[in-house]
Amino acid sequence: MNESSNCDHHVDDDDSDDDVDDKKDADADSNSDDGDGVNADHGLLTELGPQPLTVPKARQFLSWYTLSQNPNVSAVDNKPALLPLWVRCDMSDPSRTTWLGAETVCVANKVTGVKMYSVTCRGMRVCSLLRVSLKDRFARFNLFGSTMVENTMIESQSSVTVDLKWSHVESILETPPLSSTAVLNIKIASGDQRSPMYELYKELEFLQTLADGLRTGQTEWMEPLESTPAVTLTKLLLFLLKVCPSYNPFGKHVCLFSLFLKTTKPKSETDTPVFSSFLERGDLDFVEQLWVRMRKSVTSCQDIADCLKLVIEALRYSDIKPWIHRDSSSSLSKLILQCYHQQIETVSLTGVTPVNMLLEMGLDKMRKDYINYLVGEELTTLKHLSYFLSTEVDLQEQAIRLRKLHHLLEIVVTCSTFLALPYDCLFLLTQSCLQHYKTSPEDEEHEFKLQIKPALISHFYEKEHPVMWGVEVSSGHGPREVRTCFQLSDRPLVDHVIFDTGAFYIYASSSNEWSTYHIEVQITCFFF
Repeated sequence: MNESSNCDHHVDDDDSDDDVDDKKDADADSNSDDGDGVNADHGLLTELGPQPLTVPKARQFLSWYTLSQNPNVSAVDNKPALLPLWVRCDMSDPSRTTWLGAETVCVANKVTGVKMYSVTCRGMRVCSLLRVSLKDRFARFNLFGSTMVENTMIESQSSVTVDLKWSHVESILETPPLSSTAVLNIKIASGDQRSPMYELYKELEFLQTLADGLRTGQTEWMEPLESTPAVTLTKLLLFLLKVCPSYNPFGKHVCLFSLFLKTTKPKSETDTPVFSSFLERGDLDFVEQLWVRMRKSVTSCQDIADCLKLVIEALRYSDIKPWIHRDSSSSLSKLILQCYHQQIETVSLTGVTPVNMLLEMGLDKMRKDYINYLVGEELTTLKHLSYFLSTEVDLQEQAIRLRKLHHLLEIVVTCSTFLALPYDCLFLLTQSCLQHYKTSPEDEEHEFKLQIKPALISHFYEKEHPVMWGVEVSSGHGPREVRTCFQLSDRPLVDHVIFDTGAFYIYASSSNEWSTYHIEVQITCFFF
């Protein structure tokens, strides 16, 4: 990209040639068309969409754009800043330019400069040593996200990258030193099967199905995880409690049901020691155990009603007096408390009442799951979680806040499990996520930022190629200052070009090998 032509608003002399070529093309088109848009040779109606421009034509438009934004031109005074302008190019130039763009730089609503962009799909071979005065340099590495398995890319909606900035760069694609400043960019999507949170995500998914059913009046039931009917599982739970009142239906005794029902299943790939260590609680009370069985087996509202009817009758006739957590707030928990005083109120298990009761049970259980980890690991306190744990709002809002808490935990657990970040980093990340979600809606596309020390994650990137590497060159001062940013990316910068990937290669002296990259040039001109 010619800097002078952009900074001084010079329009290339090649424009006249292009006009002639355009006229010739137009004449040729008119000769081959029968006047109705039908090709004389083929008889087909052809409708052309927006066509790319030559680089000289594109530069002409950008020059007009730049001139119209220059406050030193009297006609421009007090005019509002224009939106960015991007011109698609036809790649007919030697660098095969695909886009040229311009964007205003504003300070206090006043235009002070214009950024000029150039995106090419074929660049020259860049030498390994830089001999220019550098203002800034940066690199981005991918730490977690899509993975390559047996030459097949497994795409992931989650990604954790790190942006590093440093000084005294010596070569292209240089590995950032430990003195760099590093910022993590964290974007995590729930449901990744690699995550220790996957089983809890499936549980949340069922809970959301119940909430959606109450909201819309129509429930799409998930495929049951247990082959044994929900009513049978409930009867077995009640039977064991009746014949053995001292039996505690939680912790390691859970396997009794699997053995008794002969439904033992092979361990899932997600049943890792990490998962068991902080997501499986050993203090599930009766209501939570009932939820665990029902959410894996119910397939209709009638299933839920039948199970709850069995439990309420057992409570009414004092067949069982199960133990529950003191702070349980579900309707069933309140009935259990009443059974100790033999004053159980009548519950009509019709309409949406059974679904409502089961949703309350799930919300109660999963809130305690999240508390168990976040408070147990001393990442926050119950006071700071009060917004997410409140039962004063309706069930739909409780479900929304629970999803926020789940996403928060997905972020923290990912950084703990896969990046092995220390406690102080996880604590700061937790506080940042809590603060964000107290005022913002759930958004898995949101990118959380966390500044860390490069030494904590250097082993992830020291032997890897960056996904992005750039350097900013500054020339001139004051009104003549021009900043040029050269950026290398391992991904195509445009989507309308079929790239010849063999044409993009940069030599990295740090690793003594060639790497495939795409090149973008950004030029910023300041008016002052």
